Amino acid sequence: MEKTVTEVVAALIWEGEKFLICQRPAHKARGLLWEFVGGKVEPGETKEQALIRECREELVVTLSVGKVFMEVDHDYPDLNVHLTLFNAVIREGTPQMLEHNDIRWITVEEIPRYEFCPADETILQKLRSGNTAR
Repeated sequence: MEKTVTEVVAALIWEGEKFLICQRPAHKARGLLWEFVGGKVEPGETKEQALIRECREELVVTLSVGKVFMEVDHDYPDLNVHLTLFNAVIREGTPQMLEHNDIRWITVEEIPRYEFCPADETILQKLRSGNTAR
């Protein structure tokens, strides 16, 4: 059976030399793995609108969404995702943990200390290669 592709957006939120990562809740698929904040694009939304909504819902912050950092296609056992990662900055609010197990600000050098969702691996490689144009 052909799996449909799920459009997913995520934010690479910078604050100085650090960026924001979120730990998935234990009860969800890929529980306790780290990821960039974001979620599914709902019908009728642009990717930017979806990202702003998800960050309001999950972190209670308002984002200013910038350029696309990179796009990734990944097949999970339960779904296929097309992930669009945007550079973003927090326009207002302080991130709060409404949905996540934990949230952290980390530097690129700290990436190896965390276990990320498989779809994020190519993004992390790009970050670690020093290609962090914002």
